[in-house]
Amino acid sequence: MVITQSSLGAALTVSWQRFVGTMLGAVLGATMASYFGPHALVFGMSVFILGLLRRVTRSDLTAYRFGGVALAIVLLVPRTGPPWQIAFHRFVEVSIGIGVALMLSVVWPEREAGDVPGA
Repeated sequence: MVITQSSLGAALTVSWQRFVGTMLGAVLGATMASYFGPHALVFGMSVFILGLLRRVTRSDLTAYRFGGVALAIVLLVPRTGPPWQIAFHRFVEVSIGIGVALMLSVVWPEREAGDVPGA
């Protein structure tokens, strides 16, 4: 429901930024976890690199925020599997959530304040 906006156009914009940010954060998190492991300095360096990647991809701060969440989950949360598997699962989870939210935006759009059903 985080993606759901008042219009489909607004939802698509937020959805795209969340998708891009999550992808960048998951890939960067898996890469850093594969080589360095979960350390505060590595996390700080990764957040800085994520900011540079955000600029290169011309994404907005929404993508940066969601990328940071994905990065933290993949890099810092204790895991039982390899980092790339955790990153892939996070990306898939977020992508499914984006798809569901977009479907809800189409099926159940927010009504304007003056709209009265059945009028």
